[in-house]
Amino acid sequence: MLTRLFPALLVVTLAGCQSTSAAPSGDAAAGTNASAGASVTASASGEASGQAAPAAAAAEPQSFDQWLAGFRDQARAEGISEATLARALDGLRYRPRVIELDGSQPEFVRPIWQYLDTAVSNARVTQGRDKLAANRAAADRAEADYGVPAEVLTAIWGIESNYGQNFGDFSTLEALATLAYDGRRRDFARGELMAALEIIDAGDITPQRMKGSWAGAMGHTQFIPSSFVAYAKDGDGDGRRDIWASIPDVMASTANYLDRAGWRQGEPWGVEVQLPSGFDYAQTELDTRKSASAWAGLGVSPLGGGDLPAFDEASVITPAGARGPAFLVGPNFRAILRYNNATSYALAVASLSDRIAGRAGIEGGWPRDEQPLSRTQVKTLQSRLQALGYEVGTPDGIMGPNTRAGLRAWQRDQGLVPDGFATLNLLERLSH
Repeated sequence: MLTRLFPALLVVTLAGCQSTSAAPSGDAAAGTNASAGASVTASASGEASGQAAPAAAAAEPQSFDQWLAGFRDQARAEGISEATLARALDGLRYRPRVIELDGSQPEFVRPIWQYLDTAVSNARVTQGRDKLAANRAAADRAEADYGVPAEVLTAIWGIESNYGQNFGDFSTLEALATLAYDGRRRDFARGELMAALEIIDAGDITPQRMKGSWAGAMGHTQFIPSSFVAYAKDGDGDGRRDIWASIPDVMASTANYLDRAGWRQGEPWGVEVQLPSGFDYAQTELDTRKSASAWAGLGVSPLGGGDLPAFDEASVITPAGARGPAFLVGPNFRAILRYNNATSYALAVASLSDRIAGRAGIEGGWPRDEQPLSRTQVKTLQSRLQALGYEVGTPDGIMGPNTRAGLRAWQRDQGLVPDGFATLNLLERLSH
């Protein structure tokens, strides 16, 4: 699932993958929920400020059909043909289920190790090797054209849709029209609906075949329409870009996106590392970047020995704190994050691609005895840290960088390892 022109964060919660192993929302290392537009824009009625609404605002709300008629006029003015408007919009239905999904936010989030157990299961590795073997020519052609390894393209395919087995059966047009009329991010959905009409108008796909997730992510590797318009490629030379049925198009489009996101040919995504005793965990944020030689000077070393990859800019991440594995990640890891801005997702793609290629997966153990916090518990933790004078911002239930920094400061003052990894034990200790 993708965004046009690489906004700072991908729409993870809004456009959640159709894979059975969707990345945990509220990913602690990436702050994924910020990308979902969690804050609701104040309405013109003045409701957010508590002011009385003007009398004109009390007018009867538009019906879906009335809204769709207005959207049709706008699409016509923007150059969409009458034939496309008729094929795409005639009989379009409002889908209440889409709004239910748009409004849902899970209280409990799977810890990263449970997510990776599914996302990088032995069955998915085996199937990935089989799928790559069956589509080797298309994957190798995409790798030759864009420099992105075939196993990375295959891994994204596996994570996003379980190799095409589950990319969604919602009508993209109905889903986006419903969201544009009644969703949390109406302007975004309206723009995506217009892009979907552009795709149909160009002859790439018919309205009936344009299917995907409830939020408009489409095809084998879950492009949203604006990303399709910007980055989809015709990999099989038939004159159309078909990410629903043409694996060459899927491979070429996915590789083009990663190439445009800054993929560096010939570089690894990163490496699992050992951290020295007394390491400063305040440095384990993606926006802290140093050369590999600088990290080596701080005592960071590859888990299996040898030298660190020769990154000019790399970050150390510890997605499960000091008791979990540590990784040194470079520009290609950040390119994967442009596809889906969750550290758990990027780590799944990276690990799955390694295993498909026959390399080792993640070797370090996870703190499986730890109980991560629910969103409500994270809000409680944030409130308590704030009350103790540790600045974390407004409690929102998301373990973002400010919350991790505040938690590390409290841990340091308590004589604990300041890794910023929130657990039930820490919350209970904060309560006393």
